[in-house]
Amino acid sequence: MNAKSPKESAITMAEIVLPSDANALGTIFGGKIMAWIDIAGAIAAGRHARRVVVTASIDALHFIAPVKVGHVVHIRAAVNFAGRTSMEVGVRVDSENPVTGEMHHTATAYTTFVALDDHGKPTPVAPIKAETPEEKRRFASAQSRRASRIQLAEELKKHQGQD
Repeated sequence: MNAKSPKESAITMAEIVLPSDANALGTIFGGKIMAWIDIAGAIAAGRHARRVVVTASIDALHFIAPVKVGHVVHIRAAVNFAGRTSMEVGVRVDSENPVTGEMHHTATAYTTFVALDDHGKPTPVAPIKAETPEEKRRFASAQSRRASRIQLAEELKKHQGQD
């Protein structure tokens, strides 16, 4: 399977924050941003795998700044690393005040998706070919996070059913 550049999976989405997306403070629900992150991640992973993908995990989600009703949310996602059947997708969320054009970094997340074959079973994906210094940095960081995820999964298996 030929390696693919992260540029081949990169996507950008834009959404406007409506009153129905907001809490009593007039800022977006965190769950709404999480849903958009999941969608953006799935699109990027699906573009890389050219298969149906499912969310395996969303980790390291950090909310950095609130987003107000009426602001535009920009969501960028790309595959940072690909294992045998899984892919880490990095997602960055920024908000834009449409009146002033001022942009704020709102959230960052790392998501993991698994590609599925026609029978719903995990199927191999192409490796990532990191080319630029930024892609190489993201690739290396993703490998480290993957090792942490694997370790956490092993710990959870050890303690399963003990609570």
